Amino acid sequence: MALTDPLGDLLARIRNGQQAGKSSIESPASKLRSSVLEVLKKEGYIRGYEAVQDGNKLNLRIELKYFEGEPVIKTISRVSKPGRRVYSGISELPKVRGGLGISILSTPRGVMSDSEARAANVGGEVLCRVF
Repeated sequence: MALTDPLGDLLARIRNGQQAGKSSIESPASKLRSSVLEVLKKEGYIRGYEAVQDGNKLNLRIELKYFEGEPVIKTISRVSKPGRRVYSGISELPKVRGGLGISILSTPRGVMSDSEARAANVGGEVLCRVF
């Protein structure tokens, strides 16, 4: 079965893994998923991730992060979906929860957080919001 929204699948796996209290989860590897995970790691929402070989497939093992027994990620939601792409210029990019959360954007300079995009003065496709 073909996966129509790989990033949505990754976000659902993270959400479900944290709800179940797992320390790590696995997801199929791709460049987009690795880029989004790199932003989440840089911003402190996950402990880290690594590529692991499973037979002839490459998977990403994601180490989830908790603080005092509670997941660090309260909400993680997909904004731009395959059926409805959402683009935002830098001037109309809203702050998530008053600046406490982040938006992850796909820009011409690569995948980055909203604060990095503001610093680089570049807009793009809003992939997801994390708080």
